[in-house]
Amino acid sequence: MLKIFNTLTRKKEKLIPLVNGKIKIYVCGVTVYDLCHLGHARTFLAFDTIIRYLHHCGYQVNYVRNITDIDDKIIKRAHENNETTKKLTNRMIKEMHLDFDALNILRPNYEPKVTDHIDIIIKFIHLLIQKKHAYIAPNGDIMFSVKTMRNYGILSKKKISDIHNVSKNPNIKNPSIDFVLWKISKPGEPYWLSPWGAGRPGWHIECSAINHSIFGNQLDIHGGGSDLIFPHHDNEIAQSVCAYNMPCAKVWIHSGMLLLNHEKMSKSSNNFLTIRDILKRYDPETIRYFLMSAHYRNQLKYDDNSLNSARASLKRLYIALRDTKTNTEIKLSSEDYFVSKFISKMNDDFNTPEAYSVLFDIAHKLNDLKIKRHSLTPKIAATLKYLANTIGLLYQNPEIFLKKIALKNNKKFNIKKIERLIKRREDARKNNQWELSDRIRNKLTIMGITLEDSSTGTTRWHFNNTIHVTKNN
Repeated sequence: MLKIFNTLTRKKEKLIPLVNGKIKIYVCGVTVYDLCHLGHARTFLAFDTIIRYLHHCGYQVNYVRNITDIDDKIIKRAHENNETTKKLTNRMIKEMHLDFDALNILRPNYEPKVTDHIDIIIKFIHLLIQKKHAYIAPNGDIMFSVKTMRNYGILSKKKISDIHNVSKNPNIKNPSIDFVLWKISKPGEPYWLSPWGAGRPGWHIECSAINHSIFGNQLDIHGGGSDLIFPHHDNEIAQSVCAYNMPCAKVWIHSGMLLLNHEKMSKSSNNFLTIRDILKRYDPETIRYFLMSAHYRNQLKYDDNSLNSARASLKRLYIALRDTKTNTEIKLSSEDYFVSKFISKMNDDFNTPEAYSVLFDIAHKLNDLKIKRHSLTPKIAATLKYLANTIGLLYQNPEIFLKKIALKNNKKFNIKKIERLIKRREDARKNNQWELSDRIRNKLTIMGITLEDSSTGTTRWHFNNTIHVTKNN
């Protein structure tokens, strides 16, 4: 049974869909004013992995990920570029798709743009005004009255008394907590006509309105980065509960942040690396592997050593698959040892690091079988590929992947030094010094060395596409 950590309850819960066999999931998407950075990739790869696994579990998934195509940053950037907001956002949406497609991120079933849903946003705001949860500020903006919402902050566990400086607008009843639903446009800014004047939606209202128009009063899963818990998702819950007396989602899922220089990767703080830039240095599958190498809820630190380690790990898996025939007609059962073990790890809140460890157990077994030319080799190879594909890995031809990596990694190396390190690792393993053994392997990995282990020890090692047999073999 699949269990998911629900941010709302702070515990893992069994996934019980609203409708048997179907999952409705909404994830807050990108504000498209610039190229996407690696932090975006981390968030949407986490949800891509979740969606893929839900499909694997047999669910019919309706996945919606919105696009914010109007806000202050977009207006400012369009003005700087001397272009319309529509021209800017359409161009950035194309670039986003190029980057996400390169990382093998599945596209959602529906990708609604805010500017295509202005009418439903206006209707949602009108309902909140009718129910006295919103008011017209002296400057014409429509504001949500936070104090009218019981249990505000239920997701973040923040208390109203602890919330400060969300807004300093003197026209607002409660300037520290109330937030804008409809913003009156300034001269020269894009606008849409509304009962309250020419303006545009606030950020928080867009998701509540779009969500409700597609899914109705409730969906199974609502997700996004952990930086959205407060205030964005708290505000979404407030809007939905106040409008329709129903929380907008049963389960809330949040992905951990990607850290660069010990801080959250963010364009607003100029602390980011674009996906485009990283793709120049690392192949897409290595980036994908790295970004899911920590549990999706945990923070992940970016550094080159981690990317190099991810690349070497992928090489080990592809080397295991090389020279095997993965017969697609082989029937795999959920009762098979490795399949069952993999499923148990993924059923525990999509635990990809533990699922990775199962893939390496399979690769280790496969290497042994290949040496013995065992009849089980095709089935174990098929198992490795099938399970890796479930989370979006090992989708390439091994030879093609390994050749591409060889072209990217052409450093010179000292064979004697490598052989000495391998010997030290072998001695450590024989003496059950596993921590030392792991440290040496990590050092070799960073150097770009991939080891082939068998039950008798390390038999061969690889650098680029060159195979070296160890001296004791």
